[in-house]
Amino acid sequence: MIVLLLYVAIFALAFVAYRFWERKRHHLHDFASLKTVTFGDESAVSPNRFASVVSIIALFAIWGAFTGSAITPLHVPGPFVGDSSFAYTARNAAGETDEATVYMRVYRVGEDVPLPELPADQAGFAMDDALKIGAWRSVLARPNENDTGGEEDGYSVIAIDGQPIAPGDTLRFADGEITMTSKGSLSIKPDKGWQMEPIWLPAPEAVVARLGEIASEGYKNVSLWEHLGYSLGRVIGGFVIGSILGIPLGYAMGLSNWFRGWFDPIVEFMRPVPPLALIPLIIIWFGIGEEGKIILLFLAALWIMTIAARAGVSGVRISKVHAAYSLGASKWQILWHVIVPNSLPEIFTGARVAMGVCWGTVVAAELVAADRGLGMMIVNASKFQLTDIVILGIILIGIIGYGIDILIRMAEKWLVPWKGRG
Repeated sequence: MIVLLLYVAIFALAFVAYRFWERKRHHLHDFASLKTVTFGDESAVSPNRFASVVSIIALFAIWGAFTGSAITPLHVPGPFVGDSSFAYTARNAAGETDEATVYMRVYRVGEDVPLPELPADQAGFAMDDALKIGAWRSVLARPNENDTGGEEDGYSVIAIDGQPIAPGDTLRFADGEITMTSKGSLSIKPDKGWQMEPIWLPAPEAVVARLGEIASEGYKNVSLWEHLGYSLGRVIGGFVIGSILGIPLGYAMGLSNWFRGWFDPIVEFMRPVPPLALIPLIIIWFGIGEEGKIILLFLAALWIMTIAARAGVSGVRISKVHAAYSLGASKWQILWHVIVPNSLPEIFTGARVAMGVCWGTVVAAELVAADRGLGMMIVNASKFQLTDIVILGIILIGIIGYGIDILIRMAEKWLVPWKGRG
């Protein structure tokens, strides 16, 4: 919630700042400059590059702020790291009370630090203790094991820093909190702050470093480029086959009552079924080889492309069809010169959606006993909690998917220049 609110605040500030700068830059507000109407005209809307740049910077800034990254100057409060202590009051079997101190050293996980030093002279039955705790971690302290008579019946810890405590209670100390268990042990939890532990979310530079390592050394004896190539090949293969079958099927459903009636129940039944639900059947029918992965991605694209083509046919203005008939056009001429050109915008939109779904499905497809691919890399790394590799794989999938989407949009501008012009 904090991250969402911070992102919304950055969005609002950037929007207000840009609008203020734009008004300062454009001083003319007469009738001629205001008479052109563009609101509601999709063809007049293009991405604001300033907003795009600020959006990316904001995402990385928030990521860095919540991971203690070196690339961002501002960070949210992190976990407590350093030396701390608290005093506890113990009561022995004879009813006597005594105080001792627990000295703690909280360190970054992976560092090698010594235990805190204890005072040389200690009197009484309660003895000082020393322990180490990793940041974001907790440790169970048992004062009775160090105190004289701590194993006898009637011994108990009754207070922390002068605050009474009983089993089940949680108390604050200077740099964290302490919970007493039902057996009288102390669960010590130093303050975690707002930053994410690297095992859950590594800093951006850690992901970049992992990219360099995998690019040079590979992962699981396979180069990064092979992983990328296999995933890209599977996605494109499934998408192309799905398009080759889906587009003609969609045209047939849009042009023929018989085809519409025959295939509509099948398409509408399969459309909401997620590709992940088909994995068991894919394994049973096609095994765990490459064929099964391609078929799963083919099914992910097929229904989307079918519906896109059918919607494209339905969106053709009937006035254009009547005009073509009045000029003596045959059915095939109407198909190639009226229906296909006017349905292409819907098909390209479907292609962008289908490609996104295929990239989302490739991870599941590569769960089927794959030894290469970005999905395999992500799944394998997750088993060993290598979060930096998981995030790296996700980023690479997103970048490649975004690049393919840009190529599809460029092809659409080149092949369908009449889009949005009636």
